[in-house]
Amino acid sequence: MEPIEIGLIVSGGMLVLVVLGMRVAFAAGLAGMIGLIWIFWAKFGYDPGRFGKALTIAVKTAGQVPHSKVSSQALSLIPTFILIGYLAYYAGLTRALFEAAKRWFAWVPGGLAVSTVFATAGFAAVSGASVATSAVFARIAIPEMLKIGYDKRFAAGVVAAGGTLASLIPPSAILVIYAIIVEQDVGKLLLAGFVPGAFSALIYGALIIGMALTIKGFGPAVSGFTWKERFTALPPALPILFVVATIVLFVYNPFGGDAWGTPTEGGAIGAFVVFLMALYRGMRWSEFKDALLETAKLSVMIFTIIWGVLIYVRFLGFADLPGAFADWITSLTMSPMLILICILLAYAVLGMFMDAIGMLLLTLPVVYPAVMALNGGEFVSAADSSFGMSGPMCAIWFGILVVKMAEFCLITPPIGLNCFVVAGVRDDISVQDVFKGVTPFFIADALTIAALVAFPSIVLWLPSLA
Repeated sequence: MEPIEIGLIVSGGMLVLVVLGMRVAFAAGLAGMIGLIWIFWAKFGYDPGRFGKALTIAVKTAGQVPHSKVSSQALSLIPTFILIGYLAYYAGLTRALFEAAKRWFAWVPGGLAVSTVFATAGFAAVSGASVATSAVFARIAIPEMLKIGYDKRFAAGVVAAGGTLASLIPPSAILVIYAIIVEQDVGKLLLAGFVPGAFSALIYGALIIGMALTIKGFGPAVSGFTWKERFTALPPALPILFVVATIVLFVYNPFGGDAWGTPTEGGAIGAFVVFLMALYRGMRWSEFKDALLETAKLSVMIFTIIWGVLIYVRFLGFADLPGAFADWITSLTMSPMLILICILLAYAVLGMFMDAIGMLLLTLPVVYPAVMALNGGEFVSAADSSFGMSGPMCAIWFGILVVKMAEFCLITPPIGLNCFVVAGVRDDISVQDVFKGVTPFFIADALTIAALVAFPSIVLWLPSLA
């Protein structure tokens, strides 16, 4: 049996395990281990006496991969970004953000929901975890919306959908993971997430306002805030801007010249700055301990997925499945744009059964070489051709698209993690209610993805300046 055939059989078996409920990390690790043993034993002609040697080679091969990849300095960004989010919560920055957004935007139709979206976008700029963002605002924003008469399903849906913005707006753990997998510049990818993330938040806000204008009794506006109250709400939220500026300066120096440091150093400095703010605002030892524990739990979960999937990725390399898939994609007579749309639709379907990080880790080793094998110039219109869509820029553009699809997967049933988190925080709201509440945001996400595909300059403008 040829290695490619082994690759297809083992990959199919892994997907079956995932659909049956096995965790992605364990399904991928098991499939990769079995695949490596199978391939090495096949090279020995399935000689029973040499099975032990095939097993030894497979174990050594699998054992080298996780350490060599996970010890990468770039991955140290993930725990620091997550820690920033939890420390910001205990520093009271989340409530300050929500209060400022409420006083400035609550007067528009559906204003409190719009305020929640903008507040989650602001918190996303200091938190690399969508789950943490959803959990925090489920405690802060939902009670406020229910108090003035919002439907509980929609209130929960706003928080779940708003939480997804943390996947795109830097610092983003998923963007870092993408950069590591495809071996692209982490700093430029983080910069590329700012404009699409803000664009997504604006689309969400426009959707809410449109619903409030067309549906009677939906999302009553909140008035009564004076200009003085609005301006006095800004200073407590300004530390967020300081943290964001600190991180950005370590990725991209807007004053010209080299950046002040690496993204890893920026993440560490950002975490230290938020830690000082939390101490200044009276963070207790128990809260600091909780922040560290929650950061450790989420980081370990992410790294465990990475370990398992990297074993599977090494097996894919021996099976030459990525190369075969790339050759097949480039042989198709369809236009590159149509192929890209089909890939994005496939991600939408996969996201119904897999978590976002696991989905990207499993698919990118196969899909990314295929996308890069296509002529990148054919993806763009004449208006956007100045960005040079071949090579690294095409990789950045595709990265933002798949991360946006990963956002979409965080709220799609039956796996949508953000929906489960919101339901877990709010005992009075079932997960079915949350899934119903996020339904309108599928339309907003579809419009956002269509705009990012049609106008790559939305993604590439900022990183092109670096």
